[in-house]
Amino acid sequence: MELGVMIGILGSLLGLAGGALGTYVSIKSTKGPLEKMFMLRASVIAWILLGSFLALLLVTPSPYRFFLWIPYIPALVLMIQSFNRQQIQIRSLEQSYSGENK
Repeated sequence: MELGVMIGILGSLLGLAGGALGTYVSIKSTKGPLEKMFMLRASVIAWILLGSFLALLLVTPSPYRFFLWIPYIPALVLMIQSFNRQQIQIRSLEQSYSGENK
């Protein structure tokens, strides 16, 4: 097997492992049940969208595949901002709710 192919496979596996670890840590570090459910749902959405993007990169012909990055980068930034905003709202809701029960 060529060195470039082996490095590509190794890089892909490391990327997947990093994504899986990041997903696990994000879900594990949640503070309450609503936040945990939201993080699970957000993680599934993010993995599906990323997988779809990568699949499109593989099947799109060479000169056109570079155009896929134009909507991907802003969409990714907006999705991350939206998920962070929603997580902050859920966390504050759960904190205020738990504060009322004490």
